Amino acid sequence: MSQVKTKNVGIPGITPPSRECEDEDCPFHGSLKVRGTLIEGTLVKNRAPKMGVIERTYLFYDHKYKRYERRTSRIHARVPSCLDVKEGDRVIIGETRPLSKSVSFVVLGKR
Repeated sequence: MSQVKTKNVGIPGITPPSRECEDEDCPFHGSLKVRGTLIEGTLVKNRAPKMGVIERTYLFYDHKYKRYERRTSRIHARVPSCLDVKEGDRVIIGETRPLSKSVSFVVLGKR
């Protein structure tokens, strides 16, 4: 039995996946580096190959009315094939170099 070679991403709390993939843009098995912000959100769409849309909700303070309002933002992220995530899962994404015109994040795992 051969062991699966995985890289340590360097983020505490992130466990590497048990499956192996041949994806070059995978932070665990490829050469993609994770740096910058970490965001937690819900995977809303996972229809495109190796792509997903993550939605996160946050509170915004309105100074005029002195109240908070709930806002949502959608972030495009790459989903490596070694991770078993589906729509509706809470995931953690990390910032990387730009992978395409609208993708600068990669899914690191489930929460």
